[in-house]
Amino acid sequence: MSDTDPLPAPGSPPLLLVINRFDDEFGEYHRFLPGGTHRLAYLTTEDGLPPLDRATAVETVVVPDLEYATLLPHARRIAETHGPLAGIVGPSEFDLLTAARLRSALGVPGWTLEYVTRFRDKTVMKRWVTFAGLRAPRYLALDADATAGTVLDPGSGLPGLPLILKPRDGAASRGVRLVRTEAELAAELEEIGREGLPGYEAEEYVEGRIHHVDGIRADGRFHFASVSEYVNTCLDFTGGTPLGSVLLDRGPLHERLSGFAADCLDALELWDGPFHLELILPPLGEPVFLEVGLRPGGAGVPFVHRDLFGIDLYCEAVRTAVGLPPLTDEAALRRVEASGGWLVFPEPRPLPARVAARGSLLGEVPEVYAEALPAVGHLFDGDGGYDHAGGRFLLRGAGQAAVRRAVHEAVARYRLVAEPAGVEVGA
Repeated sequence: MSDTDPLPAPGSPPLLLVINRFDDEFGEYHRFLPGGTHRLAYLTTEDGLPPLDRATAVETVVVPDLEYATLLPHARRIAETHGPLAGIVGPSEFDLLTAARLRSALGVPGWTLEYVTRFRDKTVMKRWVTFAGLRAPRYLALDADATAGTVLDPGSGLPGLPLILKPRDGAASRGVRLVRTEAELAAELEEIGREGLPGYEAEEYVEGRIHHVDGIRADGRFHFASVSEYVNTCLDFTGGTPLGSVLLDRGPLHERLSGFAADCLDALELWDGPFHLELILPPLGEPVFLEVGLRPGGAGVPFVHRDLFGIDLYCEAVRTAVGLPPLTDEAALRRVEASGGWLVFPEPRPLPARVAARGSLLGEVPEVYAEALPAVGHLFDGDGGYDHAGGRFLLRGAGQAAVRRAVHEAVARYRLVAEPAGVEVGA
C-alpha cells in the first residue's frame, strides 16, 4: 500500500524518511517538525498507521516487516521519486541499526552503523565506558565453543558465579538469565547454543539498586535529564513480577548519578540525541554502568516525562537525531519540580491467557493519575512486553518517598484475573 505525490518543486523543504512501528502519540512525527520545515515519508507496519499524518506525507508505504531487506528497495525508490533524503529516522530500539544501514546504502547523513553499534552491542558499549576509566561489569563475549568451564576459567576475566547471560543486542531484558550454579550455567549455555550463541555475553553480577537516567543531549550537554530508581528489576519483570520506577527528588544523589551518566555519555561520544541509561548503585562504592540505549526509555518513561515535565522525549529524539535543536526550553525544564513514577504489570501466567476481569486503581490509590488496562477478553500470548502489558499505571505525588509508597500500594491493590486461553471468559 502506498500514497504518492508528484515530484517536489525546486526549493521544497528537505525530505526525512521515517521507519515507524509506534501505534500511539509518539508516532505523530508531524508534530515534531512544526512549520513545514520538512517533508515526511513513512515506512510503517500496518499497526503503526493510526498516529501518522498521511494527508501531509509525500508517501506512506505499509510493509509486512521492518527488516533491512524489506525496506531498502522502498527507501531507494522514495529517494529517487521525491528527491534526495536529508535524513532517515528510526527511533525505536529495534530500528536503530536498520536506519543506520539504510543511511550507509543510500549515502544519507546521520548516525553511522559503527556509531549506533556502540549503543546496541552491550560488549562494545562497556568497552568504550571502561576505556574512559568508568566502572562497568566485567564481561565476556560468548562464541559457539563457550562452555561452563571456559566461562568460569580464571583467564576469562569474569569473577565467577553468579553471572548474567544476555543477548548482546537485546532490549527489555528479553533472553536475560541469572545463573547461580555451574549446573545452571551449563544448562543455559546449551539452550542458548540452540538459539545462536555468538549473539550473547556473560556478565558479572553486581549487587545494588538499579537506576535509570533519561533525557536529551544537545551540543554535548544535558538539555534535560531525570534520574529514577526501579522498584523491582527488568529481569524480575520477565519472570512475572511487576516493574515500577520512581523519580528521584533533586539533591546530592540525583546530582551524583546524573553526573556519572554524563561521564558515560561523554565516553560514548553522545553529543546530540536521546538516551536511556541504566546503572547500578552498590551498597558501598561508586556507580556501575549497566547499559544505555540511543532512544527514550520504554514502559511509562515517555508518558510520565510528557505529563510531569512537559517534554516529549520522542519529539526531541527525532529532532536531535537529524541535527535540529530541541523544541522545549531548557531553562523552563530546569524550573520544573516533579515527583512521580510508573508501574507495569507483566502478562498473566501461564500463557496463553485471556483476561476475565481486572480492576482499576483510579480513585483507589490517590497518586495514580492515569492507567492503561487490558480489555476483558484480551488474549495474552507472551509478546506484550511493556507496551501491551497486564496493566500500566502513571503516578504523581509529593516527593519520591510518597510515590514509592504508592507504587507498593498499587502492586498490592491491583487485581487481574486471567484464564487459560481455551476457557471461555465468564464460563
